[in-house]
Amino acid sequence: MTTTTLDFSDIDRYLGKTMDFSTLREPIAANDIRRWAHAMHYPNLLHFDPDFAAASRWGGLVAPQSFAIACDDGHGAGPACVGLIPESHLLFGGDEWWFHDTPVVPGDRITNERIPFDYTVKNTGFGPTCFQRGDNFYRNQHGADIARQRSTSIRYSAAAGGENVRIDDADEPDWSDEDIAALEERKFKWIDMLHRLGHGARWWDDVSIGDQLPERVFGPHSVASFTTEWRAYIVNTWGTMNLRKNDLRALGFTEEMAGHENDPDMLKVNPELTDGAYYGPSRGHLFPKYARRIGMPRSYGYGASMGAWVTDYLAGWAGEHGAVVHSIANYRGPALSGDITIQTAEVTGKEIDGEGRPLIAVKHRMENQKGVLMCGGTAEIRLPRRTPAG
Repeated sequence: MTTTTLDFSDIDRYLGKTMDFSTLREPIAANDIRRWAHAMHYPNLLHFDPDFAAASRWGGLVAPQSFAIACDDGHGAGPACVGLIPESHLLFGGDEWWFHDTPVVPGDRITNERIPFDYTVKNTGFGPTCFQRGDNFYRNQHGADIARQRSTSIRYSAAAGGENVRIDDADEPDWSDEDIAALEERKFKWIDMLHRLGHGARWWDDVSIGDQLPERVFGPHSVASFTTEWRAYIVNTWGTMNLRKNDLRALGFTEEMAGHENDPDMLKVNPELTDGAYYGPSRGHLFPKYARRIGMPRSYGYGASMGAWVTDYLAGWAGEHGAVVHSIANYRGPALSGDITIQTAEVTGKEIDGEGRPLIAVKHRMENQKGVLMCGGTAEIRLPRRTPAG
């Protein structure tokens, strides 16, 4: 077993200072939105069907609330990954989101102001581990706030991660044809909930503390589904952004995981080498060989996608007249290839807040087919009120 010592002090000089960011070269297109909804397993007609969207309160196609992160060059982790930590690797640890009433529609140009926030060091199964946080402020071309994301990264010794991998989890579960057929029926119940709600309102008045939100199930996950997710982040298609220069070796990534991911200079020489699906810190998601070297037993999903699943689950239940206003998601385990994801939530409170908004508080949970916790947290959801205030 390697004795791990890591120096985290270089982070201090970046805290509170605005970072550079990569800008989109073209406005958001309708197909960017459709691609995102598809990749996030979010079959809400509002985000991909033009006829349904035209009859909505928006009068046309609108992006899911989770879409802002698709416009960042680092899945929201940029301000939570600054400073040199030698021979380290990074996993997503969670997100906190504050949403504004600004929809994203085709033709918008999204920018992101990124500011490293803080960090703390704890001892984990990987030895000394840095939990680093950073803020992302997403705005449109008019300067209107869309959302703020406080992202948490987990930075640790890559070698220690490799030594602690659970190799007994290396094999994917075997789903029979009968299992898959039963799973499809189970999955469709949540999709049918979206259809039945349609353009209708889910009223604040009709929700009670203790209510259970409908179960949402998707998967089994695979290298194919993870790749679909990866391609939906706009930066992961060649030439879509004016890329900033980001030296991954200067952040401390190991030689085999650093590479030239999203390197604007290498993009003009050999773009294959800039694609994180194949090379760089992200390669472990699709290649079990590299997943095991940093602590994962097999191919695994993206933390930012997991955050999107939380937002979409809650927003889908709220309907087009409601919205998620705040959420906290703490990631506890990855979506591994071959596993399914099961989302549930319970209503824990309801109030009219100081701004006069009818809010529902929920506690949400994400687990796999074995009941292993993947993500847990809380959220506040705004719903329309049938009865007038007072």
